[in-house]
Amino acid sequence: MKFSNSAALAFAATTIAAPSTPTLQEKPRAVQAGCASAVTLDASTNVWKKYTLHANKFYRTEVEAAVAAISDSSLAAKAAKVANVGSFLWLDSIENIGKLEPALEDVPCDHILGLVIYDLPGRDCAAKASNGELAVGELSRYKTEYIDAIVKILKAHPKTAFALVIEPDSLPNLVTNSDLQTCKDSASGYRDGVAYALRNLNLPNVVMYIDAGHGGWLGWDANLKPGAQELAKAYKAAGSPKQVRGIATNVAGWNQWDLTPGEFSKASDAKYNKCQNEKLYLDNFGPALKSAGMPNHAIVDTGRNGVSGLRQEWGNWCNVNGAGFGVRPTSSTGHDLADAFVWVKPGGESDGTSDSSATRYDSFCGKSDAYQPSPEAGSWNQDYFEMLVKNAKPSF
Repeated sequence: MKFSNSAALAFAATTIAAPSTPTLQEKPRAVQAGCASAVTLDASTNVWKKYTLHANKFYRTEVEAAVAAISDSSLAAKAAKVANVGSFLWLDSIENIGKLEPALEDVPCDHILGLVIYDLPGRDCAAKASNGELAVGELSRYKTEYIDAIVKILKAHPKTAFALVIEPDSLPNLVTNSDLQTCKDSASGYRDGVAYALRNLNLPNVVMYIDAGHGGWLGWDANLKPGAQELAKAYKAAGSPKQVRGIATNVAGWNQWDLTPGEFSKASDAKYNKCQNEKLYLDNFGPALKSAGMPNHAIVDTGRNGVSGLRQEWGNWCNVNGAGFGVRPTSSTGHDLADAFVWVKPGGESDGTSDSSATRYDSFCGKSDAYQPSPEAGSWNQDYFEMLVKNAKPSF
């Protein structure tokens, strides 16, 4: 079926209608970090109705440095506004867990800190651009040096709310790329690792969303049921933790929320995929998850999907040229299963290098619709950031 290698969205670190109600972003303010008492999140409800996605200091610092390098005063003014948009912090290595404590220093009581859990052994088994530090078979390190270390910090900060995206790419790859030896080798570690993460991160002040790819990945007719079953299996293996709210879709992706007809609706194989936008994906994948016995609410990454019609193929995931920032984080989605539009991928950080001689070069980063030149995954690309600002929809 479609979307095997092309479904591997390389992350590192990792037409939507503009909302008419207030967004989940605010200008920075001098406040006391955390709440006066312990936070308890009810994962049976939409916590984004109460909490604002925090604009973490690490992305803010990157954006502020980028603004300082822009000579066009009008563009610089627009770019400066990006620093105030809430976004997720990627804990994509054991070393980067060190960012977590500093990131907590300025999170007020009514904000929620978004974190991406992303360091499974044999990470990104169907692509090269964001291969991780842990080799296949190093599950014990993942548990003790990575997950346990994060759990310890979250437990030490019960007065702060956290939203977690669990392991982008991992379980979807086991659905669509099971023929690849690298994914076969990684499968047991992915399943056991995700279950361990869900079980141990199941804390009162945490709400979790398991990565579920996007409509062009698990949305194919042949992938909907197996995809839902794969995610539900990990959820149940973890003991059906109550702080799991559902799924994260379009993480670091480009799909539109409700564009009709969809971007690839005229493709010859479109008849095999009824999920031509992320709204349709939730309409179809949500019930499949419920049937499989798993919570089915979602957050959708709109960080870089402001412009449609840029990709030659649905599976082209790397540094799409012409992209723009999308709808700012908001809980006003107009969909019962969509909790919020959020920014998961930090816009401006590369998906992967376009240098074909590099060890982690992936051919998708050299395609004609990929922005070039681009640095290694996770590295800052100034020109790309400026392009995202210029093409933002809605504009800044």
